[in-house]
Amino acid sequence: MPFPSSPRARSGPRRRTLLTVGPAALALAGCTTGGDGPGAPEDGPSAAERRARARAARDSEGLVERYDAVITAHPGLAERLRPLREESVRHARAFGGGPGRKASPSPSSSTASASPSAAAVPGSDKDALAALAAAERELADRRAKALLDVPGELARLLASVAAAGAAHVYLLTEGGA
Repeated sequence: MPFPSSPRARSGPRRRTLLTVGPAALALAGCTTGGDGPGAPEDGPSAAERRARARAARDSEGLVERYDAVITAHPGLAERLRPLREESVRHARAFGGGPGRKASPSPSSSTASASPSAAAVPGSDKDALAALAAAERELADRRAKALLDVPGELARLLASVAAAGAAHVYLLTEGGA
């Protein structure tokens, strides 16, 4: 015996509506595959994408420089900060930054002490960690906002690195306290 249909009106969208509107919503959200394939009209990244990648790499390198300055000023924090610093080095490389002076695999006290951020390192460990957390938070927020202006693959990378930055904020403020 079949169940009688409900006399009340259904709330929300129907399945057919979702199947019809879904692809259009994905296209508006930037989740299309156009431009990513080998037969795409534009092979390679656009000038705007290259600039966005270069800026993201520079931002990560600047963060590495901050970590170096704090490690130099507060050697007792080196063990705690080294994994976060190395993650920032990987982020710089993911955006196309090189293992240059700022994002070198191991901190150099001469590079860190010569950097402008070395003079700005707060005197106490707690304040130095708070300053790093603020820098990570500001950069993660800026990257999250930039997601709207970049194509798919770069947007996914920015989102991933922004999420990692948010995790760094937690580790710097709550995680090891």
